Amino acid sequence: MTLPPPPEWAPHDAVWIGFPSHGELWLEDLEPAREEVVAFARAVHAGGRGERVLLVAADSEAADAARASAPFAEIVIQPFGDIWLRDTGPILGGDGIARDFQFNGWGGKYDLPGDDTIGARLATAGGIGVEACDWVLEGGAIDGDGTGLVVTTEQCLLNPNRNGRLSVHEVEARLDRDLGLTRVLWLGDGLLNDHTDGHVDNLARFVGENRLAIPEAAENDPNWRIYQDAAARAEAFGVDVVRIPSPGRVLNQDEEIVPASYMNFYIGNAAVVVPLYGQPNDEAAIAAIQALFPDRQVVGFRADAILTGGGSFHCISQQLPSR
Repeated sequence: MTLPPPPEWAPHDAVWIGFPSHGELWLEDLEPAREEVVAFARAVHAGGRGERVLLVAADSEAADAARASAPFAEIVIQPFGDIWLRDTGPILGGDGIARDFQFNGWGGKYDLPGDDTIGARLATAGGIGVEACDWVLEGGAIDGDGTGLVVTTEQCLLNPNRNGRLSVHEVEARLDRDLGLTRVLWLGDGLLNDHTDGHVDNLARFVGENRLAIPEAAENDPNWRIYQDAAARAEAFGVDVVRIPSPGRVLNQDEEIVPASYMNFYIGNAAVVVPLYGQPNDEAAIAAIQALFPDRQVVGFRADAILTGGGSFHCISQQLPSR
């Protein structure tokens, strides 16, 4: 029997965090994104009270920049396309073995050299056994509570751009076989304009066994129907739903709606780190998440520059559960 991955709130030995490395991808946002990543990493490290931080840089130039700005971190040099290690990195199961799923650039949208092999390379370099899995799955597409219960979205896992036209039954069988995930809560769509095709870590996160946090729509929130549908499905499934304020309507410099979400927080050993966007609900979101994690310090940091690349703190990190 395959043991499910420990929940994110279980103890970690370390965390991999992607460090922005390619100027041609980030352009004028490169340095601001690096500053936001370092602030996130420092909060997770928590002066040594948290967990070891493994900053992953794609080349020697980026590694030098990471060392200069994050002396508390260990620097790992491994070529990659971009920093979204939640999706390209390995998923460690309850047996301590790294599951290395196939990766196709989020359904063929962003095919960058190194992203399809970074998972196995990180695990091998860390002395972790690797088991290859024969289908496409990104870590941000699933979230579990450690008991075998997992939440995902139909928009992503049933999307033909990942694994052809696998049925619900076939996807559930593979989640069970490879990750020990025996019960699947299917939500519908993810956030508007999310290029991952609706990753669940922007929409709904487990914060305890059978307890799921889902945003509460703010005024003029473009995702209000999505949040309403997600909460209704979760409650019908029998999950305890708690609501977190949403940042609401967030626009980029071109006045386009972006998938900004407080749900992309990272649960570390000492701290829970929440992405902020300068919205009226920023402090209310921190307070609501703090109430869910009284044994950890909940802190928020701006993630505007990271979001220009399409994600936030949870997207750029992958924890190594204690073994």
